[in-house]
Amino acid sequence: MVETGQEKRLAREIARVLDECRLSHAVHTRKLREFSTLRSSAPSGLFFPSFVRAITPLFDFPRRTLAAERTVRFVSTFAAVPDAKDAAASDAFLEEFLRFLLVASGAAHRTARFRSCQIISEIIMRLPDDAEVSDQLWDEVIDNMKERVGDKVPAIRAVAVRALSRFANDLENGDILSLLLQTLSQEQNAEVRKTIVLSLLPSNATSEAIVGSTLDVSESVRRSAYCVLASKFPLQSLSIKHRTIILQRGLSDRSSSVTKECLKMLKDEWLTKSCGGDPVVLLRFLDVETYESVGEAVMEALLKDGIVLVQEGQSIRHYLKSSNKSEGEFTTSFQLMEAEVSLYWKTVCRHLQTQAQAKGSDAATTTGTEAAVYASEASDNNDLLEGILPVTISDYVDLVKVHLSAGPNYRFTCRQLLLLGAMLDFSDTANRKIAGAFVQELLLKPLDYEVDDDGSKIVIGDGISLGGDRDWARAVSELARKVHASTGEFEAIITGVVEELACPCRDRTADYMQWIHCLAVTGLLLENIDSLWSLHGKAIEPSELLHSLLLPGAKQIHVDVRRVAMRCLCLYGLLERSPCEELVKQLRLSFINGPAPVSIMASKALIDLATWHGPQAVDRATGMDLQQSGDEKSGFISVDLSNLKEDANIGLLDLLYSGLDKDDWGANVEGDDHESVHAVLGEGFAKILLLSENYPTISTCLHPLILCKLISLYFCDGTKDLQRLKQCLSVFFEHYPALSRNHKKCVSRAFIPVMRSMWPGIYGNPGGSSTVVSKMRKRAIQVSRFMLQMIQTPLFSKEYGEERSSEISSESLSSSVQLSHDFESREEGLAIRIASEVASCPDKKTSAGKSYLSALCKIALLIQFRPSEQGAIKCMRGLLNSMIISLSTDKELIKEVNRMAARLKSLDDHPDEELSQEQANVIFGKLGLDASLKMDTSAVPPSPVLRSARTAPNRRRVRREASSSDEEISSVPEVPMTPSLASVRSHRASKTAAMSKMTAKTAFEFSDNEEDGESDVTSEGSSDESLDGLAE
Repeated sequence: MVETGQEKRLAREIARVLDECRLSHAVHTRKLREFSTLRSSAPSGLFFPSFVRAITPLFDFPRRTLAAERTVRFVSTFAAVPDAKDAAASDAFLEEFLRFLLVASGAAHRTARFRSCQIISEIIMRLPDDAEVSDQLWDEVIDNMKERVGDKVPAIRAVAVRALSRFANDLENGDILSLLLQTLSQEQNAEVRKTIVLSLLPSNATSEAIVGSTLDVSESVRRSAYCVLASKFPLQSLSIKHRTIILQRGLSDRSSSVTKECLKMLKDEWLTKSCGGDPVVLLRFLDVETYESVGEAVMEALLKDGIVLVQEGQSIRHYLKSSNKSEGEFTTSFQLMEAEVSLYWKTVCRHLQTQAQAKGSDAATTTGTEAAVYASEASDNNDLLEGILPVTISDYVDLVKVHLSAGPNYRFTCRQLLLLGAMLDFSDTANRKIAGAFVQELLLKPLDYEVDDDGSKIVIGDGISLGGDRDWARAVSELARKVHASTGEFEAIITGVVEELACPCRDRTADYMQWIHCLAVTGLLLENIDSLWSLHGKAIEPSELLHSLLLPGAKQIHVDVRRVAMRCLCLYGLLERSPCEELVKQLRLSFINGPAPVSIMASKALIDLATWHGPQAVDRATGMDLQQSGDEKSGFISVDLSNLKEDANIGLLDLLYSGLDKDDWGANVEGDDHESVHAVLGEGFAKILLLSENYPTISTCLHPLILCKLISLYFCDGTKDLQRLKQCLSVFFEHYPALSRNHKKCVSRAFIPVMRSMWPGIYGNPGGSSTVVSKMRKRAIQVSRFMLQMIQTPLFSKEYGEERSSEISSESLSSSVQLSHDFESREEGLAIRIASEVASCPDKKTSAGKSYLSALCKIALLIQFRPSEQGAIKCMRGLLNSMIISLSTDKELIKEVNRMAARLKSLDDHPDEELSQEQANVIFGKLGLDASLKMDTSAVPPSPVLRSARTAPNRRRVRREASSSDEEISSVPEVPMTPSLASVRSHRASKTAAMSKMTAKTAFEFSDNEEDGESDVTSEGSSDESLDGLAE
């Protein structure tokens, strides 16, 4: 079509305007009016073609430069903003332009798709609400952008998401919001996730997704999430749980930019706008009684940033009001303090004390004017702290007592006040006497309880710690140590309290609550001393404490008393130089015969004693004469805990290991942790394996057995409800193989035992129905791949990497056959173990055995050998024939093993040299395998398959039928290419490729004589398809 002179002039004028707009954003407003004039003055049907022709180069320009972005912004604004003088023309232009962009958004050229979607997005975001656009066109735009959200180019997905964000809150387009939320959870590109987060509007449906984005792996996405939370979600619109999660993650984020964004949200939006700048009001929104750590983190961040400043006149003393009752007499009235106020003052006082100590230290280490400045700042902080705290110790004690008597609703406030007491000065004898009497009153205060319908007393709290709360016990102990700071004074006071509380227990007149109270104070004492020697000469001696209180408590009939006694016995045993006989025997007895809560606490105690003193020291305490020392022990003794006698000569590790096999431990303890004996033992054994270097007395031969048991527990259906155990083991399996190559060696040694124990129908394992067997096999395959991934996990430490790359074993087999120090812990060692198991498996003819060997071989095919491991390569080549014989019925798998043989031969530096049996025995010995395995690298055909009763058709006739029938050709499965042969195929004809493949097959493959007549040459059709794929 020939352009007229008028069309050329209009196109040049449009191009001139666009060229000026790409240089500066300042001229856009003026050029928009000029563009509108051009559109109005142009003949009908002439402006749009000229406009499209002028912006066409933009769709071919892939770079996102400032000039291109200015042009896109100008074009989008011109299309979106209606012309006040000629609205009809602007609306018609918008519809025509959108239809043009919709066509371009489906182009094969990625730059054209991106520019069209980008302009559509800009138009939608700038379009006024009253724009006249047909519903049909809008539906086409929305459907097109939904499709582009799944585009393979991340930049196109991002602009498509931005275009859809304007419709996400429309009730008629609820599927858009669902699409964005689904894309957010599946998107791999961080920029697209960031765009989705910024595009989401505030609602109940989006709040969960945005809060979840605060854990995103990308720093920019996390920062964007906090920007959206600050700008779109008022503090009142979020639940308490969401508020605390947001602050907890943001203030502890590893990125400083994310932390700054969270702190900015906290200061500008939540504190200033929503709370009027009052930090106490902010704490009320956070439920500090439930989320105390979050409240402390918020206050520390605000104090460190200098936002919260204590003004003169603000003090705790406002809650103490004195009045003159008569001449010379004063009475004090107290105002109860809210939980948020108490936390506020505790954090403020702690901050002032820390700052004063830091400035004082700085003043002591500097001189001159700088030291004077630091000393002045320290003095100001001390003066401010002194002005906040109560004037006298008596006022402080009275204030705490008032809150104590106010009931359980003020228990949190009371605990904060107790922690505040650690900042007071108790150097004066009179003050220390008053505070000491108050501490003793706290220690002697009976436990809180409730009465049930039957009239029985039920202890409130955990039933272990003083006051029924671990935090309360810690606060009391801190105050007691502050008041009684002299050497030996703390122990003397607490032992005196224990002696007083133990009197009814000795006289057998105490009820179970008195027992628990006495044992709770005893536990507080044992937790806060360094050695039992500090108790000598006190009100109650260590031996007396054990024999008159702890051991009798462990034999009480009440379960709660026995449980807290187990904890005290554990603490006592940790303080001993070596555990005593009576203590260990009682813990063993309680572990075996006690109810579930007692067994759980006893198992914790035994694990702690084993990791602290060592299992051999614990066994020696009971006078056991074990036949094997720890270094020689090669297995665990099977123990039936249900029929175990009290004086059985069973080692501690054998006892605890047998606990993992016992299923009838009883119901779990009710609580948040859902603890069980299996969870405690699993966590303990995981700790032993993870820190195995710290326990040299535990034989390394036991490590694979322990690992086998932990893996079985992790994948067992019976432990699926033990969330604590699952969480612990998931972290353990992630870190264990990455810490040491000895750990990887343990994983490799445990691989075959795990598979033997989990595969149904072999080695005495039970089977079941076909459904059950199938499920068990799938689980075993999942475990095998899981363990392979553990071996493939890279090490954390660099020294091991350097050692692996530089060290060569001193036991080199020859100049061409070498073994590195880490081949036992790498994939090569695992491959040889698998090949040995396949070759020596006694159960090869049953269905279970065949499936077992097939699964092992498929894992072996996934293993990659390093060229430096020449000894392992030759050894594996020598075992492949035995594998092929064991797999004689699975021809497809035999082909895969043949390909593996070809790869190994290509990696062998001296493929013609065979590995001698003596050299192979060295490798087998290092791996702990049977030395009777024979090496065979000759091409021995597998055992013949039993011939079917049906007469086999003539092979030549079959070949002729196949060549004459396209249907038969298409039904023959095509053998996939191996990586070593992939480079052989080039852009030449299919005949060359086929001949190369035949040569490779002849050179490398252990072929089956019965298959010699079958052609491995690809058909003409498949060759053409491969050429077509290369041509693409």
